[in-house]
Amino acid sequence: MTVDDTGSGAGAERRVDPSPFEASADPGGLSAAESDADSGEDPLALRLEQLILGAERRYTPFQAARSAGVSMELASRFWRAMGFADIGQAKALTEADVLALRRLAGLVEAGLLSEAMAVQVARSTGQTTARLAEWQIDSFLEGLTEPPEPGMTRTEVTYPIVELLLPELEEFLVYVWRRQLAASAGRVVQAADDEEMVDRRLAVAFADLVGFTRLTRRMEEEELGELVEAFETTAADLVAARGGRLIKTLGDEVLYAADDAGTAADIALRLVETMSNDETMPELRVGMAFGTVTTRMGDVFGTTVNLASRLTSIAPRDAVLVDSAFAEELIRTGDAPASEAEAAEAAAAAEKEGEEPPTYRFALQPMWQRPVRGLGVVEPWLLTRRGGGEE
Repeated sequence: MTVDDTGSGAGAERRVDPSPFEASADPGGLSAAESDADSGEDPLALRLEQLILGAERRYTPFQAARSAGVSMELASRFWRAMGFADIGQAKALTEADVLALRRLAGLVEAGLLSEAMAVQVARSTGQTTARLAEWQIDSFLEGLTEPPEPGMTRTEVTYPIVELLLPELEEFLVYVWRRQLAASAGRVVQAADDEEMVDRRLAVAFADLVGFTRLTRRMEEEELGELVEAFETTAADLVAARGGRLIKTLGDEVLYAADDAGTAADIALRLVETMSNDETMPELRVGMAFGTVTTRMGDVFGTTVNLASRLTSIAPRDAVLVDSAFAEELIRTGDAPASEAEAAEAAAAAEKEGEEPPTYRFALQPMWQRPVRGLGVVEPWLLTRRGGGEE
């Protein structure tokens, strides 16, 4: 029997004929304890599961769906969306699984969510928390649960550690989620109209480590893992501190977005400056574009995103390339002059009038137009910090 261990213990079965989910399940049968004993599962692992879930296994998927007042078909869709493994009609579900089904179905019945949106909620939550749970087990708990004495199993050490940490980690997770929800809600209510809530004008950037494939052949796995973790941590901290939003990390590459071009430009240059000052890090290149972006489930899509990705692939080492729309936005907001000649003219005019000359944060240098696969001919601009140094 396969049981999910990401935190809720629910299961799902693929809809193939004949489907175990559609089979008529006997509401009686073996008790949970008898079923677990027959399955040959490790008793300590079962105790750990019960500790985390806070309840014993009581229901088959059929029984859980019936108790929640949900059709087997809808329950199956929810479980599958949450990423839970198929368990047939094994008795592996708890009261929490029933309550989760009842809540999702209740949101649909009340008209607060469409069925499709409820499935999206289940999928996005499942994907995000699955990654978090994997990280916590692999990287966090693994270091805390090394057996202190010969003969002790990792599970024997893990149980008391989890018992102590579980309530604290749970409360911290809810706190961070509420904070992120508040920030996202604030951005939504500031949107100009309903369309802007989904299709928004954003600055999107990819930052990519140069020569990462070659590094994977030269470095030990542990060294490579430490390098990737250091890169992701540095990038995440810089993006957050300067007001951007980290969309996702891809090992040797990060994708982030910002509401305005100036913020995205500052983050990009700080990333390059930070990495170039670290001798342990490979060189970095960044590609950015500005325009309409479609947001779905925390990710971003569209031509603007594709263009930023293509610009990254052609960017010089330790340099930042932007598209013409990004350059125009920096010029419009006064963050960069259209040219050095214009900057000189503006400074001369200000001096003549006895006024302070305009201050520009960034400089733009047009590059040769070139064809970019799938997007036609583009005009990249090289972005640098005004004066060549860090602010």
